[in-house]
Amino acid sequence: MEQNLTPQQLWDCALRLLSRRDHGRRELARKLRQRGFEPALIEQALDRLEQQHWLEEDRFVAVQVRQHVLKKHGPLRIRAELQRKGIASADIERALEEAAADWFALAEHCYRARFTPAGRLDVKERARRMRYLQARGFGPEHIRHALESDPE
Repeated sequence: MEQNLTPQQLWDCALRLLSRRDHGRRELARKLRQRGFEPALIEQALDRLEQQHWLEEDRFVAVQVRQHVLKKHGPLRIRAELQRKGIASADIERALEEAAADWFALAEHCYRARFTPAGRLDVKERARRMRYLQARGFGPEHIRHALESDPE
């Protein structure tokens, strides 16, 4: 699959990808490498995109956090997803703080949307409900709060 891919083709491809949705620098570089572009040219194009504010890591992270909060995902899941996309931990923490989400209320809302009040829960059912919230990315304190909000 030897192709003569030009810098203009790289630029066009990068803009097409960014026109669909925001990308992080690492994610966009990976997609461009998969399309057969040279790493040195990719870095130059990414630098140019950042200079022209078409590729902004902070904006990408903020949008990703907002989308995950709307999907009722907890901070642990959001953090893991963003780390998988190559976002620096400091940027993730800053975006989570700026989102100013009430994780306890979000966990409670997620819990109530999924489960009906059941009074006393047996151990097996309580564990099932805890696993659900854990898979959504909520920490132990958020899960405890949501389960205690269930009227007995």
